[in-house]
Amino acid sequence: MTTTLTRKEREKQAREAKILELSRQMLGEVGYLGLSMDRIAAEMEYSKGTIYQHFCNKEEIILALANEALETRMQMFEKASTWPGNSRERMAAVGAAAEEFVEQYPLHFAVEQIVRSSSIWEKTSQERRDFMQACEGRCMQIVSGIVRDGLAHGDLELPVDRTPEDLVFGLWSLNFGAYTILTSSDTLSENGIADPVAALRHNQNQMLDGYGWRPLGKDFDYKSHMDRIRSEVFPDEQSN
Repeated sequence: MTTTLTRKEREKQAREAKILELSRQMLGEVGYLGLSMDRIAAEMEYSKGTIYQHFCNKEEIILALANEALETRMQMFEKASTWPGNSRERMAAVGAAAEEFVEQYPLHFAVEQIVRSSSIWEKTSQERRDFMQACEGRCMQIVSGIVRDGLAHGDLELPVDRTPEDLVFGLWSLNFGAYTILTSSDTLSENGIADPVAALRHNQNQMLDGYGWRPLGKDFDYKSHMDRIRSEVFPDEQSN
């Protein structure tokens, strides 16, 4: 059933979107410590009371921004997961989506990292926490679903003491850890890492080859495949 919003509700949504957009820009310019409700109100020429009608503190704004980021990531994962290939090709497609997300939306990724601090998380509402956890859960379901498809089609066998979620956690750790370092360090090339994205792809493929997930890296060009996914599945992001 479609719900028609009143004009007042539409105006409230539009105002909240403006607050979030300004806060995202401000966060990129002055960081978490420089972001404040006073500063947001002054920049928008609103009273502080108007800002507080939408968000009880700046931590709630940070979590709202993180939820927007996770929604974007989730939608990109869903889009990539429908690639008409075998299970490992689809997993590589989701990996390409993860690359595209971080490269095209670097501030989204930064906000996701900031909100995980306990000093921020503890000041936020349960409703927005639940939404964030639901988005993370959906991303996990998408990827673990591909693992289960691989198992069902005989492309992959897991040890008896391993679950699809164990494998997904390994990939998640590799990806999130690599991009956390990549986006926060400017000395990678000095430390001998000339192409960190290529290194991440290699490590992920080595991990999946270790599980025996076919086709193995020696039998399929995953680099070209992931490049193709990024150009064909996410052309709008590529043009930004």
